[in-house]
Amino acid sequence: MSTHLKQIAKDASVVGGATLLSRVLGFFRDVVVAYVLGAGPAADAFYVAYRLPNTLRRLFAEGSMTMAFVPVFSDLREKQGDEAAFAMTRSALVWLLAVLGVVTALAMAFARPITYLVAPGFADDPALMELTTGLVRIVFPYIIQISIVALCMGALNAMGHFLAPALATSELNTVIILGCGVAWLFGLDVPQALAWSVLAGGMGQMLMQQPALRRFGFTWIGPWRLLDPGVVRMGRLMLPTVFGAAIYQLNILVGTLLASFLAAGSISALYYADRLVQFPLGVFGVAVGTVALPSLARLAAAGEHVEFKRTLMASLRLTLFICLPATAGLAALAWPMVDVLFGRGAFTPEAADATARALVAYAAGLPAFACVRPLVSAFYALHDTKTPVRAGFWSMLANVALGASLMLPMGHVGLALATSLSSWLNVWLLGRALTAKAGPWFAPGRTTAVSALLSLAVGLAAWLTPVGPWAALGLIAVWATGYMLLAFVFRVEEARMLGDFVLRRLTRRARSGS
Repeated sequence: MSTHLKQIAKDASVVGGATLLSRVLGFFRDVVVAYVLGAGPAADAFYVAYRLPNTLRRLFAEGSMTMAFVPVFSDLREKQGDEAAFAMTRSALVWLLAVLGVVTALAMAFARPITYLVAPGFADDPALMELTTGLVRIVFPYIIQISIVALCMGALNAMGHFLAPALATSELNTVIILGCGVAWLFGLDVPQALAWSVLAGGMGQMLMQQPALRRFGFTWIGPWRLLDPGVVRMGRLMLPTVFGAAIYQLNILVGTLLASFLAAGSISALYYADRLVQFPLGVFGVAVGTVALPSLARLAAAGEHVEFKRTLMASLRLTLFICLPATAGLAALAWPMVDVLFGRGAFTPEAADATARALVAYAAGLPAFACVRPLVSAFYALHDTKTPVRAGFWSMLANVALGASLMLPMGHVGLALATSLSSWLNVWLLGRALTAKAGPWFAPGRTTAVSALLSLAVGLAAWLTPVGPWAALGLIAVWATGYMLLAFVFRVEEARMLGDFVLRRLTRRARSGS
């Protein structure tokens, strides 16, 4: 077992645990905001205002900028040392503040027409338009804060630190929850309190990263250059990744557009099913991709191509080891899961059935959704951002064609299935392109085959167990434990690796406690 794989498994566990905390807090945040604001005009105004910087965050900050920054930072650090990498980071901050400062100033000046473009229906209600415009002016500077957080995250990840960046979203959710609670208790304007809470949370996210950066010897005071060569390379890498992120957003838009031609409730069923799939994907799948990028970037910078390919394949095996049982569980327990989580109030049995069927179709693509991130990271580590965009573009066209074809006989389930199938196409295109670029690399080994068979067995057992919805969900821990134990019995390397890491963590905590 390589040192790189051990480190990836360890870091993925850290990121996954932090992401799990963030998802739980995010769910609680939604519950609190829904309790205080409901689903009325005030809630609509806040979410429209918050969506603007949030969309830019996905396009530029945590997506394209981090993915372009890490390989360049790692390469500079490997070849020229820390000072050159740190100077490039300061130079990137200067450009970030300059560009986003202008964008934010324009957005605040033209908040009303921007609001009209995003939510034209608000024009019929002058009070709602005024409220939303005011919230846009408050919330929009968050894009500057979260971009600085993404820059810090890239530097810390490239130097092997993942905990502080991974906890940033949890801090934001906590501040929003507190802001909402304080506004409700003291009778303040809740939408405005939420908007200011976003800015306060953004400031907290930035401050959280600074102690970890200082431990690596980094300070924001020091040499920088406006035309730093590293920043220029980063900018060239960023442009294709922005288009890649835009393709993802277009995929969502196209799916919603096609679903609008189907029966009422189709869009909601797809939304709720996607939320359930995103939970294991965000906690496990994205975590491996996030921590794999710095390791792959360091190996590429050092010219260790054999170890690069071995580490990538090991990352994919680890991803599949976690996502295959999650796929089986989502498919087997789709109906009880939807019933327990959503089956109350206006959420009718028909809506629950529609959501569960969409969940099964989405679950078929979960391994592909998760494997795309490490594969894309491999290309970014090789300073190739164009190939993932091309693969994503063809995947998007396939999604449109398959969605239009399958929605007639299968309704909204066909759209979910089209998303899964097009994601598998994306994986195949990326894998084929990587073989052409780096030579043969694909070697799944026996552990992936064993994981698939064990996942199938556990999924069938969960599906055939005759219990009620609540008990079915309660047994998830039993099935997960059974999967891990069987994986140990069949000597699956990933199970031993994760088990050793958890055991070491527990032993360390026990010693510190004693």
